[in-house]
Amino acid sequence: MGFVAIPWYVLATTGSASLTGVVAALTFAPTVLATFFGGAIVDRLGFRRTSVMADVASGVTVAAIPLVHATVGIELWELFVLVFLGALFDAPGATARRSLLPDLVAISGTRLERATGINGAIQRGSLLIGAPIAGLLVATIGATNVLWLNAASFAVSAFLVWRLVPVLSAHPDTPEPGRYFSELMTGVRYVARDPLIRMVVLIVFTTNFLDAPFPVIFPAFAMEAFGSAVYLGVMLGVFGGAALLGSLAYSAVGHRFSRRSTFVFSFLLAALPYLALALLPSLPVTLVLMAVWGLASGPLNPVLQTVAYERIPAHMRGRVLGATIAGAYLAIPAGAVLGGLAVEHFGVAATLFGIGVCYLAVTLAGVFNPTLRQMDPEPKPEPVAA
Repeated sequence: MGFVAIPWYVLATTGSASLTGVVAALTFAPTVLATFFGGAIVDRLGFRRTSVMADVASGVTVAAIPLVHATVGIELWELFVLVFLGALFDAPGATARRSLLPDLVAISGTRLERATGINGAIQRGSLLIGAPIAGLLVATIGATNVLWLNAASFAVSAFLVWRLVPVLSAHPDTPEPGRYFSELMTGVRYVARDPLIRMVVLIVFTTNFLDAPFPVIFPAFAMEAFGSAVYLGVMLGVFGGAALLGSLAYSAVGHRFSRRSTFVFSFLLAALPYLALALLPSLPVTLVLMAVWGLASGPLNPVLQTVAYERIPAHMRGRVLGATIAGAYLAIPAGAVLGGLAVEHFGVAATLFGIGVCYLAVTLAGVFNPTLRQMDPEPKPEPVAA
């Protein structure tokens, strides 16, 4: 809901795509800082405890936006500060939940591909449910009132993790806490020394830079093409629903296919809607393109999570995941700001086309990248008959 409400509030209030890009950047800049510097804290405090604490802090900052707006009135700079703080607190919680998942998978006895696919489907399903509801509510009760519901969702998340996730004992190979920055750098060194994780971070860094203007382009696209936040919610809802199906499909049958082929093909397919949407098509065609985009995006995170969970030692999970997520997100703030400027100076259609061409070039390079072959596990030797 916040993904729709906050950018729409800024765009409708100021009429400036570049300021909307600044808000998107302020969402991701603290995420980069907090995931990187918070990784060692996640490993120290524990995954479950960090998740609960981060959700409570994030909920308070989100609730402060409509509270300040309703009492003394909120200035744009105050909105920027609260968005920054909300993302700063939320990032360690997201890292903690990612780190917690393999332990819960081990307890349940679920196949890892199935668990990451279901986890991806839940994330995509939230967009399917939240975006259309947010679009409708923004149009009826206003963007600031929608943020009360967004704040309440953090409270629900904290309660669920606190009550339903078991307290897990420390991993037997977990070392005693040392110096903070020394621990932090072990995660960076692990990423630097692992060729596959290093290459994945580089690819996702580049594509995230190209995807970063998404929160800027699509409110502007919906406003220019259709004139209402309702259509933005519908577009994102279709995207989320298709991504949900893509994640569920990977959960069910992903183990039967090459991870590398799934990863490369999905990225290639995700590049094409940028080029097609540059034509500013009708609503039915737009929704078909969003569905194709969503289906292609669905397996990407489950594939990457499965590979990461298999390669990263459990006692370093918070630090290494923090370093990889920070590296992958590092280009997003700059991409969001530049995307907003591009929309403002060149228009929505030209910006979409330029991103699509670059995206296609990057993903085609992945087809010929030999390092990505390490995504697939080594085949187990056939038993020799006596």
